[in-house]
Amino acid sequence: MTKAPALLPEGLRDRLPAQAEAASRVTRALVDAMRAHGYGRVSPPLAEFRETLGGDDERTARDLLRFTDPVSQRTLALRPDITRQVGRIATSLLAAAPRPLRLCYAGQVVKLRASQLRPAREMLQVGAELIGSDSVAAAREIVSVAIDALEAAGIGPVTLDFTLPDVVDLLASGPLPVTADIEALRDELDAKDAGGLTRIGAQAYLPLLRATGPFDQAIADLRAFDTTGILAARIDALEEIAAPVRERVNLTLDPTERHGFAYQSWFGFSIFVPGQGDAVGRGGAYSIPLGEAQEEPAIGFSLYPDPLIDDGLGVEDDNDRRIFLPLGHDAALAASLRADGWRTIAALTEADEAPRLGCGFILGPDGPAEA
Repeated sequence: MTKAPALLPEGLRDRLPAQAEAASRVTRALVDAMRAHGYGRVSPPLAEFRETLGGDDERTARDLLRFTDPVSQRTLALRPDITRQVGRIATSLLAAAPRPLRLCYAGQVVKLRASQLRPAREMLQVGAELIGSDSVAAAREIVSVAIDALEAAGIGPVTLDFTLPDVVDLLASGPLPVTADIEALRDELDAKDAGGLTRIGAQAYLPLLRATGPFDQAIADLRAFDTTGILAARIDALEEIAAPVRERVNLTLDPTERHGFAYQSWFGFSIFVPGQGDAVGRGGAYSIPLGEAQEEPAIGFSLYPDPLIDDGLGVEDDNDRRIFLPLGHDAALAASLRADGWRTIAALTEADEAPRLGCGFILGPDGPAEA
C-alpha cells in the first residue's frame, strides 16, 4: 500500500537545507546590522492572548488565526505581526527603561489569509523599533538603519517610497474641507482616481495626484500645491530625512499612499526591490497605546525577505566547504577543520563516497584534497 504524501495547509511550506541556511544567513546579517546601531534583540512568543495582539480591533482581528488555550480556556492567536508585541514589551517589561528605547527582532508570523501578491501565510519578519520618539531625528535614524541592514544582507538596489499618512486629515480639517466622506476621499487619492475625486466634489485635491514620483520633483509639486503652508513642516521633514540617504537609494514620494499604513501617524515609507511586485518592507511613525487615552510615540520598520530568499538571496554553494571524512579518519584533525569553518561529512560505511554526499573535498593523509 502506497503511503499518501504529507500535505501542508495552503500558504505554508517547508524550507529545504539550502533555503533554510540562506534564511539563517540573511536573518543574521539583518539583525547584526541593527544591533550595531544599538538595537537590542527581543524574542516574543509565537502565540499570545487574542486581546494583546489586537483582537479587540476589527481590522486586526480579521487577520488573527485563533484557537482556544486548553490551560486558560481563553482565546489565543498566532501573531500576524511582531511590531505590536514589541510595543507590549516596551510598555510593560521595559516600561522603566530609558527612552528612546531601541529594540530589534526576527521571527515567523502567520496570517489568517494570504494576499494575491504574497501567497504565503507564514513569513519571516525582521525589524527594528525606536520607542519614545517619532521626531525627524528618529525618522532619519530608522531609515538609515533600514538601509544599512538591507546592504548588510546583500539586498539592493532599493527604492524608498515616502508617504505622509496624515496629509488628508491635515488638509480636510484645514484649508481644503470636503463634504464627502473622508474615507472616500482617502480611497480615491490612494487609487489615483481623478474622476473619482471629481465625482465626490474634491477637485481641489487633484494636484496631489501629480505630486507623486521621483522625490525631488514630487516635493517641488507638493510645495507648489501647499499655498497655505499647512504642509510646510511635513515637507521640510521629508527633505531632512532624505538628505543622508539620497546617494544610497532611489527616492520617490507618494504623499497619499495608504496601503500598509493604517496605523502610521505623520511619516511612512515602503521599500521596493526590482523584480518584486510588492514592497519587501515598510516603516514609519506610530503610537503605542498606554491606557487612559495615553500614548507613547515610536518609529520603526519591518522587512519581509522571504521572496528574496526564494530568488537566491543568501544561498551559497556549500560544496566547496564540505569535506568528506573517510572511515578511520583523524578525529582531532576533523575537529580542527570544523573550528576553521569546514562542514565535515563522516563516512558510515565503505560504500559512502564524497561526490554522492555533496562534498567538494576529501580528508587525505596530507589534509584536505579535492574530491
